[in-house]
Amino acid sequence: GSGDGQGQILQRFPEKDWEDNPFPQGIELFCQPSGWQLFTERNPPTFFVAVLTDINSERHYCACFTFWEAVESAQPQSHPRNGEGEEEEEEPSSPVQPAQLFAPKSLVLVSRLDHAEVFRNSLGLIYTIYVDGLSVSLENVIGNLLTCTIPITGGAQ
Repeated sequence: GSGDGQGQILQRFPEKDWEDNPFPQGIELFCQPSGWQLFTERNPPTFFVAVLTDINSERHYCACFTFWEAVESAQPQSHPRNGEGEEEEEEPSSPVQPAQLFAPKSLVLVSRLDHAEVFRNSLGLIYTIYVDGLSVSLENVIGNLLTCTIPITGGAQ
């Protein structure tokens, strides 16, 4: 009813933790620092990178690309009433159509490398494939992105 909710991880790669690089706990809270809220307008996509430091003082660069998807309201709203508690005369028994609501959905990339532009481009590609409904499996896209060679800073191209 209030429009507030909790984030939920729908899919992750790899599906199981790597021994030397565990999955960051609470990443769903990190994606929406102001909380998971529904809005009546579709917001433009956003992108940010933050640095998380683990218990061993190792940095993890977390790139977050958030976009907004329409959701269907599960609660029908009743027709508004006037100040005297009586229903208005025009169509008193018809329910009011609920406003269209939009929920945030985030794509997150966690890396030990600091390459914000590569993160933005990679997440933008995944977003484009998802929005355009292309018949490419997300697993194949992720696999192809993970096999890309990224030159070290200051190294040969």
